[in-house]
Amino acid sequence: MNNLTDKVLDALIIGAGFNGIYQLHRLRELGFRVRILDAAADLGGVWYWNCYPGARVDSHVPNYEFSIEAVWQDWNWTEKFPGWDELRRYFTHVDEKLGLSPDIEFNSRVTRAEFDQSRNEWLVGCDDGRIFRTRFLIPCTGFAAKSYTPDFKGLDSFSGPCYHTAHWPQQGYDMTGQRVGVIGTGASGVQVIQEAANIAAELTVFQRTPILALAMQQQQLDVATQTVLKQDYPENFRKRRTAGSSFFDIEADKRSALAVTEEEREAIFEAAWQKGGFHFWAGTFSDILTNADSNQLAYAFWREKTRMRITNPATADILAPRLAPHPFGTKRPSLEQWYYEVFNQDNVSLIDLRQDPIVQITEHGIHTGSTQIDLDLLVLATGFDAGTGGLTQIDIQGTTGKSLKETWADGVDTHLGIAVPGFPNMLMLYGPQSPTAFCNGPTCAEIQGEWVVECLQYLRRRQLQRIETTEDQARHWTRHVQEVADGTLLPLADSWYMGANIPGKHRQLLNYPGVQSYMEQCRLCALNDYEGFRFA
Repeated sequence: MNNLTDKVLDALIIGAGFNGIYQLHRLRELGFRVRILDAAADLGGVWYWNCYPGARVDSHVPNYEFSIEAVWQDWNWTEKFPGWDELRRYFTHVDEKLGLSPDIEFNSRVTRAEFDQSRNEWLVGCDDGRIFRTRFLIPCTGFAAKSYTPDFKGLDSFSGPCYHTAHWPQQGYDMTGQRVGVIGTGASGVQVIQEAANIAAELTVFQRTPILALAMQQQQLDVATQTVLKQDYPENFRKRRTAGSSFFDIEADKRSALAVTEEEREAIFEAAWQKGGFHFWAGTFSDILTNADSNQLAYAFWREKTRMRITNPATADILAPRLAPHPFGTKRPSLEQWYYEVFNQDNVSLIDLRQDPIVQITEHGIHTGSTQIDLDLLVLATGFDAGTGGLTQIDIQGTTGKSLKETWADGVDTHLGIAVPGFPNMLMLYGPQSPTAFCNGPTCAEIQGEWVVECLQYLRRRQLQRIETTEDQARHWTRHVQEVADGTLLPLADSWYMGANIPGKHRQLLNYPGVQSYMEQCRLCALNDYEGFRFA
């Protein structure tokens, strides 16, 4: 093995986002030899790569930050929903407080990992040829680490700049006076569209499925306000660890939407709407995602709130149709600020791809079934191979002779969304079959991350060198996730929650709904000496 490191690490982490740096911080505190490898040039994970115009979080602060007092005590946000540039400054602040960078290898893309059974070690290779040895491998690649671009005919022929939102130029790109086309209306699409509409000469939006976007209700923050709010931070972070969701201040009414009067239901819907963010998604009634009739009531409220902002009825029918395109909330709602008003502008056009699909991309723009749209810039807001793509793009070889990608070709099986049979000493964080997309990054980094920290302490105390789960246990967990999914409306939508946005990908729920019910399963596993795992 060329370029093989001499020292064996206790743990090697892939990814320097929230999950990775929390693991580094905690494991270093406990005396583990640990290091992070990351392909980026700096901290932040997805917030290093997300630098497209308008990129910002959809979870409000202080939910979206670490509960480490040394970090939050002298940090102040400028907005309730911070933008990407402020997130970068936050990660710099975290680094200054915790001294993380000396134990991070930046510009180090992991391309391969292979388990050495004779030593119970992982050999982890980077694109520059270096190979690291580690006892435990902790992938923290996130759920949006591999972009997805549909196979558009003629895409390579387009002569102008073409950027996927996940690969926006780090130096930026000025859309002023440009003819801009945006394909996709998910989270990144909504954010780019809002910004482009203000400065582009012409903006053409290509929509396949309407996004049921929620009002962000953005707020500016100042130091004086946050100084007062910080008095409650310890209690709020305690609530965050025990709340039914990953938000300490969002809690649904335990009643059904059908069990109250119309006036009371409308009042609860309206109150959640005015609070903004995910309150209308997760903070109205307990059965919005489990009862089709209750769900329809939520959609009807959303539809009328949205249609009143759109002046052209035909455009309103495309953006907020009379009949729901899927149950409300079964695709992750994006947050918007002035998205729907954009379509009232003379410089903005909307193409409904269900009625007028893209035939091919040409040298000068996009040809649909009915017209040719000339463009200077093409933006691909076409999403991600979510949940699994960040992991399967690495050639991870365990003990079965199959890579992780091959192992998951017909569907994902894990134990707790943390361990995979045939891949000993690999403990994933923020991966498939754990809460992930239902649990924001910093929250999950702490509550799920502490389980991994305690597990490694357990192994160290007992001088155990190997931990792995079994195929039976992983199949059991997959059945359990399926049972949970079947109790919801989530399988009724072709969403990336279900892996349905990637052609040929096995359709299954990849995100465990219910943060605390998930953590209870993890707690019981640890309480029973890590039931479902075997050791050596």
